[in-house]
Amino acid sequence: MCMSLKLFTPEIKSDTTFESESDENMSEESEADSQSDGRENKFELSFFPDEDKEEYIFFQKTLTAVKNWFTLFGWSKGQNPISIPYSLRRDVCKVQMTSSQEKVFKQNLGKDTKTVYDMLFHLSGQLLPGVTLSQSLPLDPVERMLQLHRQHSALLAFLKSQGAYLPHVMPEFLLEPDDYKKWIKVQTVVKHLFILEDSIFETMSKRAWTDVLLQVYKVFVLPRVSSHSITDLFSLESVQNMPRIKSEPLSSNIYSPYERTILTWLNKHYEKNRRTVWKDCQKVPPMRWIVNFDRDLLDGLVLAAQLAAYCPYLIATHFVRMYTTPRTPEHFLHNCLILVNAMHAVGLCSLWIIFICLLQIFYVWCPLHMLDIISLFFLLPLKPVFSYFKSAFL
Repeated sequence: MCMSLKLFTPEIKSDTTFESESDENMSEESEADSQSDGRENKFELSFFPDEDKEEYIFFQKTLTAVKNWFTLFGWSKGQNPISIPYSLRRDVCKVQMTSSQEKVFKQNLGKDTKTVYDMLFHLSGQLLPGVTLSQSLPLDPVERMLQLHRQHSALLAFLKSQGAYLPHVMPEFLLEPDDYKKWIKVQTVVKHLFILEDSIFETMSKRAWTDVLLQVYKVFVLPRVSSHSITDLFSLESVQNMPRIKSEPLSSNIYSPYERTILTWLNKHYEKNRRTVWKDCQKVPPMRWIVNFDRDLLDGLVLAAQLAAYCPYLIATHFVRMYTTPRTPEHFLHNCLILVNAMHAVGLCSLWIIFICLLQIFYVWCPLHMLDIISLFFLLPLKPVFSYFKSAFL
């Protein structure tokens, strides 16, 4: 049994007050240094990994998936290209205070300038308390930085109130590097301030903005998934014998109820359609229980079954040419190419752009493709309606 050495160290009392105060000061400094080291170790877990680290590929794939989704679906009136963290830090207001010959006036940056608050309003329908869509910033650099810090604090507080989990993200990590340096200079009250170097700050900021967007998706987009539209399919004889994904909130510590609804949707359509889609092939794909968004989707067959459920005309033109028992990376690539071409054929152009990543599926699969699968969940039921109107009016 390990025990603290302090329990067995005799207490040494000093006869002089000076030595006693010195010991107390040294103890306080040691404790402060220990707390500082603890904060530093905690923050190290929040850095975006370096390129030479093993986990870099996963984080970079995650960032790319988040950037693509929010570029395509995060804004009103169409796409708005973003870069993480650069454009999110830069585009913080639509009206900028400028000066000319000792006169201060407002400069409108244009209607095409979209801020993170526009994105949040589009996805949630709510404005941050005290922040308007046409917010202007002060001309003084320090005042401008302080207002941005307050706005980022309001953003984090708002997201946390909606269920976001962001204990490692501080408002200053969302600032521009120059604004972060200004924030450091005005921190006169904090005795032991954890200061990030320029290169370290960039890795922290990139990770912070990525996590903020992930939590925005979690609290405002994911809850739109409804299980009502898929319950009727379980009455079909073909899916009655398949294992079920439990829907109880506490039945999984990995997936939320909404994610489990998507897994149920994938299981249901795959089992219902696998014999229909590949009935003329030499081997029908075997029954499988889909319990994740990576390994169980690697061969493209599950996603093909989803498309076939809503666009059955793709079976003869695309899906019959897929390998039903793929074994090699070349087989996987072949199936994914067919899947991407099928999505392009039915006009899912935005998702087609994202699902190009499927071509790399047998190298590294990013769990954030779940974002794209959820988009399929929303869009595929509409494809028969689109096809009907297209044939009726063209």
